[in-house]
Amino acid sequence: MIAATGTARRPLLLQKGVENAAVLPQEWQMSFADAFLAIADPNRRYLLEELRRGPKTVGQLAAGLPVSRPAVSQHLKILLDAGLVDVKAQGTRRIYAVSAAGFIKLNLWLDQFWEA
Repeated sequence: MIAATGTARRPLLLQKGVENAAVLPQEWQMSFADAFLAIADPNRRYLLEELRRGPKTVGQLAAGLPVSRPAVSQHLKILLDAGLVDVKAQGTRRIYAVSAAGFIKLNLWLDQFWEA
């Protein structure tokens, strides 16, 4: 949620000074917006579901979507930038996998709302 106060547009959580927000490192707070934007797209959610089953190449992932391989690569780049997937080179192929660390950070951030 973004506050519409005319001042700096910061998440309401940070504006109201919620105690748990101060516990999280600043780089985590900034990356959650990216993670939520990344998973907002149904194609990217599909990619995450496929990668949850195991590492895959762009070609393997593209086979299940009605979009081009370059489009799948762009979706993977967004997930990579959000820290939700990892990639490793294997010869000329790039193998994508879910980033457990990215989801742990997201889970920690979400958990603060259950403790409130």
